[in-house]
Amino acid sequence: MGEIQDGIESALQATQTRPLPVSPLARMRVLLRAERGSTSAVAARLGISARTVQRYLRGQIRRPGPRLAAALEREARRSWQPRVRQRALRRAARAGVAVETRARFGFTAAPGSTDDPRLRRVTQQLPPDVAARLLAAHQAGAPEDELRRVLGEGLGFAYFQDLGRRAQGLDVEITDVDYLDLDLG
Repeated sequence: MGEIQDGIESALQATQTRPLPVSPLARMRVLLRAERGSTSAVAARLGISARTVQRYLRGQIRRPGPRLAAALEREARRSWQPRVRQRALRRAARAGVAVETRARFGFTAAPGSTDDPRLRRVTQQLPPDVAARLLAAHQAGAPEDELRRVLGEGLGFAYFQDLGRRAQGLDVEITDVDYLDLDLG
């Protein structure tokens, strides 16, 4: 996963009200509930066979290997408390998302201005329409490049263009993200 996807996932996990179960069996049950009882769907998400999932559920296997343990934790976190996640996404799409990032921003602007990418630290509230587009793209499984483009457009409009009050025609591009912190509020 990329920096933006990780940032959105971290922000969503911060909204959870209960801790994620610790045992591999409990995490496997979380995934099974999310996939409506389909062991083959759980297996596809984890990159293992359906038979291995069934053996975990029966208690025949108790300790996953390091690769499976990481995949199990990642996927269980994505499936944990789905209604809480959806509520946080709806609230963030209505109110906007606070973004704090240090990234390399490049510009396409009028002749005579500099377009060299520079590392900048930006803290900005994204408008609700941009936040909704960013979160919808994340939920749809958009690649990191698409998320970077949407975030660049949103920060370009909100921060560099001052919500459309200046720098008309400025296209902002994020080329490198050092860190990203999102607050879904």
